[in-house]
Amino acid sequence: MPFLELTVPCTLTQQPRYERALDSVGALSVTLTDAHADEPDEQAIFEPGVGETPLWGEMRLTALFDGDTAGALLLLALGAADEGLDWSRVEMREVADEDWERAWLDQFQPMQFGARTFIVPWNHELPEAAQRDDAAVIRLDPGLAFGSGTHPTTALCLAWLDGLAAQGDLQDQTVLDFGCGSGILALAALKLGAAQAVGVDNDPQALIATHDNAQRNGLDTRMSVHLPQDEPVRQYPVVVANILASALDALADLLASRVAPGGRIALSGILHGQEGELLQRYAAWFDDLTATRQDDWMRIDGRRR
Repeated sequence: MPFLELTVPCTLTQQPRYERALDSVGALSVTLTDAHADEPDEQAIFEPGVGETPLWGEMRLTALFDGDTAGALLLLALGAADEGLDWSRVEMREVADEDWERAWLDQFQPMQFGARTFIVPWNHELPEAAQRDDAAVIRLDPGLAFGSGTHPTTALCLAWLDGLAAQGDLQDQTVLDFGCGSGILALAALKLGAAQAVGVDNDPQALIATHDNAQRNGLDTRMSVHLPQDEPVRQYPVVVANILASALDALADLLASRVAPGGRIALSGILHGQEGELLQRYAAWFDDLTATRQDDWMRIDGRRR
């Protein structure tokens, strides 16, 4: 069955009222996008901090309704729901129904990182290269994945872990994945030879996703997940934090304190151009700091002094 899609422009201050009105007349979903997303200086929002909901100053609200909804009657209902809003700029169109999950799964292909790390969706057979005895294979369901390896920041961290394993620096170690999301980095570390992994994230949904992925990969007995306030305070020989540059700056003292002397750290979620200040910031604790680029993203890694 097709859907009726309604799109309306609004400002940050108007957004809650528009969303309430759309919900009140039966919107199946409401999504927000930057009104200037096609412009060169548009501001990307990747992940809010704890308790924050950052939005654009000007945005577009897109709502879906049942396909048999009458557009003219819907506009009348919206006008009655909030007479103070401007509904004259509403755009409507019919959109086809699709098996969105299947469409996404079909686009998600096995990926290799480094010499022997593979991310393979559950609906795919193992590629030949991943059938080697020493292959580290993580099976992932991308239905609700907070990290699937497709983003350069995740790819940079996976390649770093693969390199650590090749050097023997991961074997039988305990790894902290700070900002674990789907748990993909912690799970890769375990498959590459780490003994235990600890995942920390401020989003309870991320902890659920990490636990589920660990269970489906047979790694749940070696993986624990925690909200930041519940994280066990200790030092780790290996720490990876794939979050955002602003968070890496704000959490520098905490992250440095989690790395054991001589331990290794990888920091990602850094846009090219942001690495300079972070290199200076982390030089207070770490030697051999190196910045590695993939596309527009950077990874910083080093060794705890």
